[in-house]
Amino acid sequence: MGKTQLGARVDADVAELARKRAADLGMSVGDYLARLVQDDASGLRARAVDAAARFLAEHQDVFDEAEESRAPRGAHAA
Repeated sequence: MGKTQLGARVDADVAELARKRAADLGMSVGDYLARLVQDDASGLRARAVDAAARFLAEHQDVFDEAEESRAPRGAHAA
């Protein structure tokens, strides 16, 4: 395994694949890796938002019940 600028150790085969893919895209290896990280982070963010939406949808009745129990009953003070 060779050492990279970031201090990470990468198999020579993996490094070569990254160099070839970056060249195919007309990018430097650093820019290519940065793009991979951004794409991964975007995917994680999308999955997290989807999971939160599913959780809220599945438990909406619990939230509604909690909200209704906090609402003041009877006449409201002016």
